[in-house]
Amino acid sequence: MRWLTGWSGPTAADPTLAAVRPIAGTLLWGGPGPLWAVGDWRPDELRLAVLRPGGPATVRGALDPRDPADDAGHDTPATLRLVVAGRCGATDRELADGLAAARGGALRHLTRWPGSYTVVLRTGTRSTVLLTDLAGARPVFHTPFAGGTAYATAALPLADLVGAPVDAGHLAARLATPETPETLGDRTPYRGVHRVPPGHALGIRGGRADHTSYPEDPAEERAEAPAVRELTRALLEAVRCRVRATAPADRPRLGVDLSYGTASATVALLAAAVPLPAGPGPDTGPGPGAGPERPAARTGAVKGSWARRPDPPEPEPLPAVTLGDATGLALAVHAPRLRHLVLDPVAPYAGLADPLAGPLTDEPGPVLTETARYAAAHRAGGADHLTGHGARQVLDGHPARLSDLIRAGRPLDLLAPLAALAGADRAAAGALTGTLQTPVTVLRAARRLARGRYADALDDLAVRLTLRQGPYSGRTMGNSTVAELAWHRPGPAAHLLADEPLAALAQHLRTAARGPAPTEPPGARRARLALHRHAARYRTLVHATEQHGQRLHAPFLDNQVLRAARLLPDDLRLQPGSRPALLAAVLAGAGRTDLPAGWGRTAGPDRHELARRGLRAAAPVLAELLDRPLLGEAGLLDTPAARKALAAAADPARTASPAMLAALAEVIGTELWLRRLAARRPGSSWTGLPAPRRTALAT
Repeated sequence: MRWLTGWSGPTAADPTLAAVRPIAGTLLWGGPGPLWAVGDWRPDELRLAVLRPGGPATVRGALDPRDPADDAGHDTPATLRLVVAGRCGATDRELADGLAAARGGALRHLTRWPGSYTVVLRTGTRSTVLLTDLAGARPVFHTPFAGGTAYATAALPLADLVGAPVDAGHLAARLATPETPETLGDRTPYRGVHRVPPGHALGIRGGRADHTSYPEDPAEERAEAPAVRELTRALLEAVRCRVRATAPADRPRLGVDLSYGTASATVALLAAAVPLPAGPGPDTGPGPGAGPERPAARTGAVKGSWARRPDPPEPEPLPAVTLGDATGLALAVHAPRLRHLVLDPVAPYAGLADPLAGPLTDEPGPVLTETARYAAAHRAGGADHLTGHGARQVLDGHPARLSDLIRAGRPLDLLAPLAALAGADRAAAGALTGTLQTPVTVLRAARRLARGRYADALDDLAVRLTLRQGPYSGRTMGNSTVAELAWHRPGPAAHLLADEPLAALAQHLRTAARGPAPTEPPGARRARLALHRHAARYRTLVHATEQHGQRLHAPFLDNQVLRAARLLPDDLRLQPGSRPALLAAVLAGAGRTDLPAGWGRTAGPDRHELARRGLRAAAPVLAELLDRPLLGEAGLLDTPAARKALAAAADPARTASPAMLAALAEVIGTELWLRRLAARRPGSSWTGLPAPRRTALAT
């Protein structure tokens, strides 16, 4: 795990804390508000820009040896320092210009460079600002510490720093209402450690923390053609800045993952079209020392002689990893640089014989049940491994957006989505259901959501939690769409929780119903919260499966790509097959016009069946895990109900629904995380902490 950490306020003046620092941390700047980088950061992933009064901004690698004159202890109130951590496509000149503009208080432009990165800005000695990304894949956390505020890009080190126990109430909210801000708030699994919401800036002034959203231009919908052009440009820049990255030489420089359908195939084809930089570093693009392309080395030939320059080397092949149960759509077109690697499929729940043997991630998540599956693909990938994570949440139209069309006075735009749902249900459930029932019920639910009160939606969710309603498994696509046409939905594992946490959450929702209603339309809000939830899961996946020296990339979660996707018309998003059509248009704009007809529109393999097989194979281990679960000892889990659900899902004579599989993955993933956290030595991220230390787990 790589993370940044520091603090601000009276903390630095406390002599008893002068020796406190993260273990194996590299000091990026000192002084009253120090900042460290911890983990295997690459030199070009950390850049520091400094602007002093009366001179131009200077930019260097933050890990480079420091000039003795550049001592943060001598900073004046007018000195500005900027650290950009992660894969950022800005040049050194752009960083310098951005820092100069930030002197006047402008921050929005610091989030508009290609790539995925975190920005830390310090003004003088008393003010620090951290900027998160829009999706939430690179969050920021903070906690009160010694009269000031400590911050980090990971929550677990801050919990170590202050001895924070596990927040059982937050774990209950994550399991019962994972997309409801009224119950989640800005809390984390560690009591007293807070998360900065995506798209917000954490400001620390005089030791006091406050987060505000950085201003965004209103994302007005554009016509289809200019919106697709902007999406193409943003996605090309996102892929290009990864291809141009430096990388260690112990594995292939770049790899792509074809296990995610059309999204990963699009990223793979774009990456294969970008030439790799020659030599150990980038020839153009960001990073310390980046400059104009050097002239080619001499061959010794005399001008006019018969000697010829050697042919340019063949482009480096890219390992294109495909799990055995996936397709590999990128190979349907001519892509000579892609070297296909087909791996045997690894079922979920594999490798759980010893629950403590896996990695401890910053936060829990259902992806912990699939660590072995994803780790196998990532081991075969490159040092920079590009994936298609997030494309569904970024490009697809959430079903609740149907109500947004009604609120906007565009009911005719519902005809195409309703016709597509009716056609699918006619084939699955008969002519009567598809022709009559599906359009009527979906349209009625969309109108009800468009005209309903937000307070009533919170009360309805409280009732559903109190009644412990199980997850809904729609028999048809129309039924599933109706279930999604709501402001809020309980999580798949809500019915497996104990009565006490459900009652507490229901009471909290009834209290929140008295507050102001959001101004955001329900469809846009549901889509945004679903994106945040997926980005958090992706971050847990990175912590669990990323190899040492390797970087996993999800270009679809970049700020620039998200902003471009916001320009897509809602009715275009809701068209059947819209995502493959959009990605095909992106590839056509990038020069790939040779896609076969129907590219990406064929149904892929049923991943739920692989999950069922994995769950059945691991049933004895999972039953032992739920024999005396820590979730039950903390009063969160209805243990008998969880055991019953596991037995039913593992029964070969029954077919577990996708909702039940998701519920068990949530519960088991959280239980695995709790056990690994309890087995960890508290305070192991820091040196110089005063004793005694509190335990890391408290019920």
